[in-house]
Amino acid sequence: MSKRPVVLVVMDGVGIRESDFGNAVSNAYKPTLDDLWNNCPHTEIKAHGVAVGLPSDGDMGNSEVGHNALGCGQIYSQGAKLVNESIESGDIFETDTWKALVDKCKDHGKMHFLGLLSDGNVHSHINHLKALMKRAKEDGVKEVRLHALLDGRDVPETSALIYVEDIENYMAELNDDNFHACIASGGGRMKITMDRYEANWAMVEEGWHTHVLGEGRSFASAKEAIETYRAESGVVDQDLPAFVIAKDGKPVGTIEDGDSVILFNFRGDRAQEISLAFDGDESFDKFDRVRVPDVMYAGMLQYDADLNIPHHFLSYPPKIKYTLSEHLVKHGIRQYAISETQKYGHVTYFWNGNRSEKFDEKLETFEEVKSDVVPFEQRPWMKSAEITDKLIEAIKSGEYDFLRTNYPNGDMVGHTGNYEATIIGVESVDLQLARVKEAVDAVNGILIVTADHGNADEMYEKPKKEGAPIKAKTSHTLNKVPFIVYGADVKMKEGDFGLSNVAAVVTDLLDLPADEHWNESIIEK
Repeated sequence: MSKRPVVLVVMDGVGIRESDFGNAVSNAYKPTLDDLWNNCPHTEIKAHGVAVGLPSDGDMGNSEVGHNALGCGQIYSQGAKLVNESIESGDIFETDTWKALVDKCKDHGKMHFLGLLSDGNVHSHINHLKALMKRAKEDGVKEVRLHALLDGRDVPETSALIYVEDIENYMAELNDDNFHACIASGGGRMKITMDRYEANWAMVEEGWHTHVLGEGRSFASAKEAIETYRAESGVVDQDLPAFVIAKDGKPVGTIEDGDSVILFNFRGDRAQEISLAFDGDESFDKFDRVRVPDVMYAGMLQYDADLNIPHHFLSYPPKIKYTLSEHLVKHGIRQYAISETQKYGHVTYFWNGNRSEKFDEKLETFEEVKSDVVPFEQRPWMKSAEITDKLIEAIKSGEYDFLRTNYPNGDMVGHTGNYEATIIGVESVDLQLARVKEAVDAVNGILIVTADHGNADEMYEKPKKEGAPIKAKTSHTLNKVPFIVYGADVKMKEGDFGLSNVAAVVTDLLDLPADEHWNESIIEK
């Protein structure tokens, strides 16, 4: 094929913000990105809110919905919006799954809710939890237990007590002679349970021992646990150790035969491993579960439809059709996708519309570079060099027409709250971008540079009053992201564009027609 190869680079978590305060993007030394921005056709595009299918423009984007939008050229109701619609319509409570969950536990068991306790709206929302608890009571469930994973990543880093107090007040209003709900266990989201891409199964194992077996350090309340750990070590919410709530020396909410368990997170990446632990049969070998209770387990969504994770779920994920990959396969375009473990699923599964399988084994090549299991602030360069080594080899091989990659640094290091390390992460990506640009030149190719959402661009919380201490910001941002085209004579259109407009740009640059279902291209050729 004589088409010029097109290479798309996603700089994860690299947004655009005017202020330099706590801005690890603008304050990084990044000559390659600056040169591309200053000398190539470019614009800013939306990567959050309604532009990626979320309920409002006050909702931060994330890598999952971002890559869905990039890879399908359309806007689908996503995550919180999808669940909101299902709860508001009542459809979620008419499913066979909900009815089976209630039937399993309402006479002699407990209904357990496990998930991220916050209103960050990236993995979960506390309002969804409240709606499920309320309906559980209405449907005759008598005992409810909450296993609360603490956030501090998509919300302020030491805000856990706000959400604990909120949900405890709500449960107190529901509690009466026929219904009792309370917190049974918890811990920081980066310490237990919420690992992703099988990077650290030990996190999930510790979560299992905490939530299911009731093993670990005991406290009289979640508040006592959080305040004790903060006093002892000063860690922020996402890194708080596991805790078990006990009364009279006994855990108040181990998971037993005859119980039901609902993982109320809607985002899939950090929900899959704990789901496998609950759904797995005797062949499960990731860790010793010690005891596997006979429970009905369900997720808020099905986190991977191809792999059937989990077997049961409450809300159906968007059926994403007419993806870019599928369209390119129909035209015989050879594709290559690569990232390291932390974002490998984003350039494959999420990019292809929540689909694990390839559309064509011969035309699609996926490559994963194994991530290091170390705190990201300790190695902020992550695997950027190794990704680039393989990407350059693929570019120069001449075997591919469209190549895509994700550099996770701006997002994964940004989430640690370490400003200095995040600057190094951004600079590491810039070093590799220079190498990719050189390889693109060598094959007379075209380079697209963009991002899936912001993060590194805003590393400090804005002080509420003058003289207040500066606190780290660990969440994504609401800022736009860069969109740059290098190596092609194009002009950026005037308009309000988002990530879903990128697919049509790719087909424009490959001299192919866009799919009729997509949003329009950002460029004029």
